Amino acid sequence: MHIKAENLTKSYGGTAILEKLTVEVKSGEHVALVGRNGCGKTTLLRLLGRAESPDAGRIIQAKDSKVGYLHQIPSYPDYVVKDVLFEAFSELIEIERRMKELELKMATDNSERILLSYGELQETFLELGGYEMESKLTSISNGLGITRFFQQKFDALSGGEKTKVMLGQILLKNPDILLLDEPTNHLDLSAVEWLEQHIQQFPGTVVLVSHDRQFMNQVAGKVIELEDGQCWVSHGNYDSFLVNKEAKLEQQFSEYKEQQKKIKKIKEAIRRLRQWANEASPPNPDLFRKAKSMEKMLARIEMVKKPKTEKAMRLRLEASERSGKEVVLIEKVSHQYSSGHPPIFSDISMNVFWKDRLAIVGNNGTGKSTLLKLIMNQIAPSEGRIHIGSNVTIGYLAQQFDTLNVELRLIDAFREEITMTEADARHVLAQFLFYGHDVFKKVKDLSGGEKMRLRLAQLMQQNINLLLLDEPTNHLDIESREVLEETLEHFEGTIIAVSHDRYFLQKLFNKIAWIDQKQITVHDGDYEFAQRKHVEC
Repeated sequence: MHIKAENLTKSYGGTAILEKLTVEVKSGEHVALVGRNGCGKTTLLRLLGRAESPDAGRIIQAKDSKVGYLHQIPSYPDYVVKDVLFEAFSELIEIERRMKELELKMATDNSERILLSYGELQETFLELGGYEMESKLTSISNGLGITRFFQQKFDALSGGEKTKVMLGQILLKNPDILLLDEPTNHLDLSAVEWLEQHIQQFPGTVVLVSHDRQFMNQVAGKVIELEDGQCWVSHGNYDSFLVNKEAKLEQQFSEYKEQQKKIKKIKEAIRRLRQWANEASPPNPDLFRKAKSMEKMLARIEMVKKPKTEKAMRLRLEASERSGKEVVLIEKVSHQYSSGHPPIFSDISMNVFWKDRLAIVGNNGTGKSTLLKLIMNQIAPSEGRIHIGSNVTIGYLAQQFDTLNVELRLIDAFREEITMTEADARHVLAQFLFYGHDVFKKVKDLSGGEKMRLRLAQLMQQNINLLLLDEPTNHLDIESREVLEETLEHFEGTIIAVSHDRYFLQKLFNKIAWIDQKQITVHDGDYEFAQRKHVEC
């Protein structure tokens, strides 16, 4: 055992999130925690990382083991990013400082005591990897794409940039137990793939929460599902978990049905015995006793719970009348944000045809979202032209929700673009998991996932035949992602999407536009094919 939660109970505001939960992670295991939003995954991670204390129960962990867990972003006034990363080596830096002090003393004093102290410090420094600090820093910073921030003030970075830097610091500390909450958020494709390889080679224990299914497939050897404050363990990666869960549900349904049949027969037998006892003249006490005995037996039966089937979004997306064969034509387009700045892409050309499934991929900052805005005509290209084909009607799902009036109630924001009675609107919104008073929340109080579901609800009501999607799976839980994927699979129009979700990319898209070094290369094939071609180039 490396870390164990024993009989954990945790409540917030009177609502129990975890109840007498026991879960054990063995040394060297790489475990993914999954479950619906709000089921307690992050709560369990915070308890394991001792960022919070349980209401009852305890956390047991291997003696002297170090835990690496990012639960909040600290402030580092006047620190540049490289200094923040070097904080991971504070013990080694202190040893190095003491070694330098002894080196100065050794210039005038060669006593055995000083030589012995220096030798011990040097041996410890070597064992702890002191001579590899710079190479480790370079490797992890390059992998996460944070080298370019080295001389920037840490406190001036964005939230996502700070998160990447702090993830780098934790990895540099090389803890025995690594707790990761959505580690692929804010990372581009190359950084995600680097992190996968790093965790695969990491010899310690890993417990992670993620909505990235491909990431879990690559790094997890065990999946723990949280539901109703309890956990269920599946061995293998995420795909194995799906197979095991389906088998588990089938078995539970079978056991539930069999028990219900048995209970029905017992209740019918009790009813008949009572009827016969009453009809006998005089009434038969033996039959009453038998009925009573069977009732006691029925009360002792351990009831098999009916398996829960979670409510999922119900999406139905129909294309309006078809567009012309050529949907989007991009000709020799270059774009720069302002004069004097280098172009983000230069002289790119691309055709998109009716019913294409085109994904635009590339690292952060390569202009993927900008390309969608150019197609939407929200901005004009610096050079070249973008032509939209005949009879094309566009539906656009942006990564940010700046177009939403944050002061509006959810139901009013939904009806802004759609003519519909309030009763009909509430019926539609219920299909997107907005029930009761949820529809009266203000937009500013919605979570990222709720805003995404609101925009999807609006899109589903519009007549469109070209979908432009910018990171559509961001903020959605795994079940909602799967519903969205199924809906898009059956959409009869054209789809152009920007995404870092490799599972989503691989499942839906047969044409990949890869932006790299200000150029765009279109691969006719799925994401894995395009990735191989990109590496070969």
